[in-house]
Amino acid sequence: MSNATRSTITLHVVSSLDGFIASKDNSVSWMDSSDVYESGVTDDGSDVILSIDCYVLGSRTYEHALQLGWPYGDTPTVVITNRKLPSTRHSVEFYSGDLKKLAVEILAPRYKNIWLVGGAMLGQSFLKLGLVDEIRLMIAPVTLGDGLHLFGNSGTELKWHLNNIVAYKNGFVELSYKRPSTGS
Repeated sequence: MSNATRSTITLHVVSSLDGFIASKDNSVSWMDSSDVYESGVTDDGSDVILSIDCYVLGSRTYEHALQLGWPYGDTPTVVITNRKLPSTRHSVEFYSGDLKKLAVEILAPRYKNIWLVGGAMLGQSFLKLGLVDEIRLMIAPVTLGDGLHLFGNSGTELKWHLNNIVAYKNGFVELSYKRPSTGS
């Protein structure tokens, strides 16, 4: 799959400064910030959001998104789960099985820009399988001290290439990395 129509899987995750994606009680309320810093940009992310063809979420992230009021609109969304979950939207489908098959055989032919947005274990699994093409890491200006680790055991060492850095007026910083090319 090395042609020009190849899909891209982006792992998008928000982390605390000390490398946690949820507090000890699985809360993410620490992501809310009313602080405003003079430096940085204000960006609503609409251009990026409009370019996303499909979201992939773990089951807990799906449940959290339902509680938040479903931030993914009508964009097709695949939820990875072994549990029976409520199906509340026509744009959501559930999947249980081989992740490589999902990425290469099911999603890649249908979608160009796939965003993996939730689930620490799901992100780690995609990284271990070499399925992540880009990492967009949003770092929040907070330390949690304990909680759910960002990457944990995500496979072998791999040096990613820095693609972009954006500092936002809310104090968050987004680091964008691309997987190094394999010479194909």
